[in-house]
Amino acid sequence: MAAVGLKTHIWANNTRSALLLAGFPVLLIGILYGVQLILMGLGMIAGTGGSLGDDMALAGAMLGWTVPMAFVIAAIWFAIAYFGSQTMIDVITGARKVERRDEPELYNLLENLAISRGMRTPALRIIETPGMNAYASGLHEGRYSVTVTRGLMQAMDRDELEAVLAHEMTHVINKDVRTMVIASIFAGIISVIAELVVRGIFFSRGGSRDNKNAGPLMLIGIAIAAVGFGLALVIRMMLSRTREYVADAGSVELTKNPDAMIAALRKIEGRSNVRAPDEVQLMFLDNQPDGRGLEGLFATHPSIDSRVAALVEFAGGRDPGPWQAPDQEPGPGPAPGPWGASQRAAAPPPFATSVPSTR
Repeated sequence: MAAVGLKTHIWANNTRSALLLAGFPVLLIGILYGVQLILMGLGMIAGTGGSLGDDMALAGAMLGWTVPMAFVIAAIWFAIAYFGSQTMIDVITGARKVERRDEPELYNLLENLAISRGMRTPALRIIETPGMNAYASGLHEGRYSVTVTRGLMQAMDRDELEAVLAHEMTHVINKDVRTMVIASIFAGIISVIAELVVRGIFFSRGGSRDNKNAGPLMLIGIAIAAVGFGLALVIRMMLSRTREYVADAGSVELTKNPDAMIAALRKIEGRSNVRAPDEVQLMFLDNQPDGRGLEGLFATHPSIDSRVAALVEFAGGRDPGPWQAPDQEPGPGPAPGPWGASQRAAAPPPFATSVPSTR
């Protein structure tokens, strides 16, 4: 049965996310098997000396001890991430925590959104970069955080910035932040495995090739590992894409102003670049600088055009068209300026009446 309304879309997303996350350990096992075949082909693991089938069976039997060891390592990784994920993200992105006295207007906007949902106000962080972006992080109540860039603050007016904060608050309300942090940890583990395999192949060139099945073992192993890495990328993409649409809708539900969310998306279009690993960019408000060709096909976020089109169709918003920065020729986009009064009428969106509250 198709999801109807924002609440059921959230439930459907959470169900799909649980199933997709359950696929990561399965992929990890498959990738581990492929890696063992590669190492056997490189002569770093002794083969049977028999047929190709015997060597593949040996690699399968080895999973009896390599899989538990891999899951123990993954569990340790999760424990470290659980207690130190925010610190690691802050170090990677350069984010710093701010209090009300540092950014009173920004803090008040976030606090008002939290109060409207009866929630504890997340910590507020800022990245000193001209790129326009934002993200929510944290694994449970009391550890949630919303981070915005200085570039976003300087480009947005009050209503647009409130819409962005409401988008990130929706990720917190829907527990998306927990899902995405877990997905990022899984993606990080798989990325490390991929790097180790590449380095192993590079540094073992000219090494032992005593196994007569070395060539076929390496080809099969690389094929299995490549499929696993590809599926992990697809899962990561599927986890993020639909959540951005729901978070945009949640922003409209919180602010009752679809035009502000649309204008914010138009302003960040093509200007959202913030230096961070892919695992962290998964959580960003926007992570699609181009959106064409293969880059767009495997992007973790839907394109700005598709997100704006959804808000126009389902939330009754108005699209002002691509935004032009102040140093460009005047265009049809909304007037820039931090903390300025909104120049758009806040037409009541359908979400205000047809979508049940997520309280």
